[in-house]
Amino acid sequence: MRARMKNPTEVIPEAMQPILALLKSAGTGGVPQSTLELVHLRASQINGCGVCVYGGVQSARKAGVDDDKLTAVAAWREAPFFSDEERAALAFAEAVTRLADRPDPVPDALWDEITQYYDERQISALVLMIGVTNVFNRMNATTRQVAGATW
Repeated sequence: MRARMKNPTEVIPEAMQPILALLKSAGTGGVPQSTLELVHLRASQINGCGVCVYGGVQSARKAGVDDDKLTAVAAWREAPFFSDEERAALAFAEAVTRLADRPDPVPDALWDEITQYYDERQISALVLMIGVTNVFNRMNATTRQVAGATW
């Protein structure tokens, strides 16, 4: 496998600092890092970003996510390993990642579910994490960056 081009943040290095600042800010919203990592991993799976799935598994392990969750996150609805809070965050991540898939991208029922477990600051952190994950996914998938390769 070979990338089509350098990662866009290598071509325009000024872009990386603000992206990393956004990522860091997502971690200040009171959502457990393990949940943020699961959200990152699920969005990256949906977007087919090998780089982010590969790196996401490593980051999730560092955040304490166990192998049961890591192996089942793609099928989280059918797996018993996830808490209600994690399930709400994963459903939210799927909806926010797939905005164009339905007329109401985040239906009221899903909004009601996420607000049962997370306050406004935590929801903001989830939205930021999902957004920055989608930025990374789009840069990497579009340019076919290779999972496991170093820049």
